[in-house]
Amino acid sequence: MNSGGARAVAADGSPDAPSAGTPGGAERARKARRYARLRPGDRVAVVAPSGPAEPSRLEAGCAVLRDLGLDVVVGKHALDRVNLGPAGPVRGDWHRLAGTDADRAADLQAAWCDPRVRAVVCARGGYGATRVLDHLDWDALRAATEASLASGGGPKILHGSSDITALHGAFGTRLRITTSFGPMPAGVVADLDPAAPDASLDALRAALLGGAAAPAVLPGTRTLRPGRAEGPLTGGTLSLLTAVLGTPYAPPPAAGRIVFLEDVTEAPYRIDRMLVQLLQAGWFDGAAGFALGSWKDCGDPAELDAVFTARLGPLGVPVLAGLPAGHGSRQHTLELGAPAALHAPAPPGHDPAHPHPAVPDTGALTLEAPPGGAR
Repeated sequence: MNSGGARAVAADGSPDAPSAGTPGGAERARKARRYARLRPGDRVAVVAPSGPAEPSRLEAGCAVLRDLGLDVVVGKHALDRVNLGPAGPVRGDWHRLAGTDADRAADLQAAWCDPRVRAVVCARGGYGATRVLDHLDWDALRAATEASLASGGGPKILHGSSDITALHGAFGTRLRITTSFGPMPAGVVADLDPAAPDASLDALRAALLGGAAAPAVLPGTRTLRPGRAEGPLTGGTLSLLTAVLGTPYAPPPAAGRIVFLEDVTEAPYRIDRMLVQLLQAGWFDGAAGFALGSWKDCGDPAELDAVFTARLGPLGVPVLAGLPAGHGSRQHTLELGAPAALHAPAPPGHDPAHPHPAVPDTGALTLEAPPGGAR
């Protein structure tokens, strides 16, 4: 479907990409540079661009990162609390942010521009990341990124999920880097025991610190439309993708890319409405495939599958559901912008090559390992 709205961006940066005169146009036309994996002892800065973190949970999550061998520092304003409106007394029954927009942006920018910091980890999601975007000095962030590359260390890591989707899109587009979508210190990470086996922790460790140069494989649970696809991974939390649509901070359209989508506490009709908005804007035009993560507290799973099948199925590309990533109990980490492959098998009896497999093939999203493994 072509709406005449957003222009498709070819995966190889072909002439269909936006011109250099559009916001982020030149950056969108070039391949993302993959972030450098961390080493034990590397410094990571934990900042709060969105909602406030509970101090005890933030400390518990930072302790997990320290147990991974990382040197953790916390942003100056990470535990601040303000309401949405003008400055004044904080009301606990109103929505709160982790400090003013300028202060949250200052913490994020200071961490990114600090040459001693190798990764910027967002404490939690909630709301507020979109309000930070206008307060960032993108020239300074870009200069810090280039300085990191010039030093031989490779791009820094931006890590977070949920509301942080707004930052993933902007950093990926404007700085031409891959970013890390996964669990956060004041969220699921706070509940993890580094001494106990846990798939989410293993995936986080592998995404941040690397190690074996093996691809990351996320199994699905069901195919909504069969097929195979390859392309850079894009997407994130659905409501945030629609929130930045039409702004200078939107990620490039999904042409040639595999789109990862997930969300939390959104009714099926709202999910349907957001998908329709992205379709009508042309953002999904030319997408290579769709990888659907968790949809926690989003209503009847059968209704959701019907919505995804109705909205995404007509695009004629593979759609795999049930990936262990997003807001669910299993939160694997994804490298947005990295090369990926999607396999969504046909149900048994409908695949001529494997009509009756001994073990049902549930499909998977596979992210290519970084060149050379860990830094």
